[in-house]
Amino acid sequence: MKTLQQVLNQKTHQGIISIAPNRPVYDALVILAEYKIGALAVIRDGVLVGIFSERDYAREIVLKGRSSKTTRISEVMTEKVITGKPDELVESAMSTMLEKRFRHLPVVDNGKMLGMLSIGDILKETISYQQELIKQLENYIHS
Repeated sequence: MKTLQQVLNQKTHQGIISIAPNRPVYDALVILAEYKIGALAVIRDGVLVGIFSERDYAREIVLKGRSSKTTRISEVMTEKVITGKPDELVESAMSTMLEKRFRHLPVVDNGKMLGMLSIGDILKETISYQQELIKQLENYIHS
C-alpha cells in the first residue's frame, strides 16, 4: 500500500489551495466552486491554523442564519485539524478518517503543509490497490 506522499505525488493539482483566516466566507465559497473541491486549508503566515469545508458552511453559516459576506473564516473554521504524515500508509489514514468522521486530510511534515487528500483520493487508492492484489492472486492461482 502507498504512503500519503505517494498519493499526493499522483494528484494532478499539486498546489495547496488555501485561504487566510481573516477573509470572508464568501471568498472561500468562490474558491471551492472554482476548483470544485470541498475544503480549504486555512493558513496564516505559512502555518496551517484550520480547515474550512462545505460542512462548516452548512452548519455555521446557513443553519445559523449568518452572512457569508460579513463572517470571517476564523469565526467558523474547524480549528482542531487532524493531519497525516507523508510516510503514513493510506490504510491508516482511511481508518482515521472513517473513525473520526471527516473527509479532508491535510498532509503535514515538520509543520509544513504538503497537500490535502480527500476521502475520495484515499478510497480511489485503496480500490486500485485491492484490484492489483486480486489480479496478482488470480495470476498466482492460474500459474
